Amino acid sequence: MPYIGCMKMTMRIDDALLERVMAATGANSKTAAIDLALREMDRRARLVKLCHEGLGLSADELKDAIDTSYDLDEMRRRETPVTYARKSRSRR
Repeated sequence: MPYIGCMKMTMRIDDALLERVMAATGANSKTAAIDLALREMDRRARLVKLCHEGLGLSADELKDAIDTSYDLDEMRRRETPVTYARKSRSRR
């Protein structure tokens, strides 16, 4: 993945935490794991902001905006489970 507008820096990061993140996500490098974690935190923060600000719709408009045939449980039953395989990498 190309890194445009990025910088190299020195940080102190909990080794065990980084290993757990790499194992959980399948990231094949420390840089990829940190990039993924930062992007996920940014995504969550933007979601929280959106939830607090709302969509600019009234309660009645929100009711009309929701598809009544939407069934989250059915959608989850049909979804293919995701598995994260830990990729082997050499240790330094």
